[in-house]
Amino acid sequence: QVQLVQTGGGLVQAGGSQRLSCAASGGTFRDYAAGWFRQAPGKEREFVAGMTWTGSRTEYSDSVKGRFTISKDNDKSTAYLQMNSLKPEDTAVYYCAAEYRRLGSSWLSKSHEYDYWGQGTQVTVSS
Repeated sequence: QVQLVQTGGGLVQAGGSQRLSCAASGGTFRDYAAGWFRQAPGKEREFVAGMTWTGSRTEYSDSVKGRFTISKDNDKSTAYLQMNSLKPEDTAVYYCAAEYRRLGSSWLSKSHEYDYWGQGTQVTVSS
C-alpha cells in the first residue's frame, strides 16, 4: 500500500512561485496516476491538476490552467505541482493523491476516485 508524504508550501507573495512535492513509499509513481486537490477555508475540496499513470495526459482546472504544472519523476517516485503567478485566491491546503493504473483520464478530477492521499500542506498567498 502506497503512502504519500508532501513537502513544500508556506507563505508566498502574489505573483510568486512554489513547488509542492509528493513522495510515494511502498510503491512508485511509475504505476500511479497523480492528482492535486485543494481546499480553502469554508469551501469544498476542489480539483487542481491530474496526470495519468502513463504520464501521457494531464488535466487542469480552469482556474490554474497556464499557471500550474503537474509532473511525475518516476525514478524518484515523486509527483510535483509547480505553481507560478500565484494569486491570493490560490490560498488553500493542497493535497496530493494517487490511483493505481486506472485507464483513461476523465476521472482525474474526481477526488473519490483516488485511493491514496497525502497529509496536506498549507499554501498562503499574500497580496
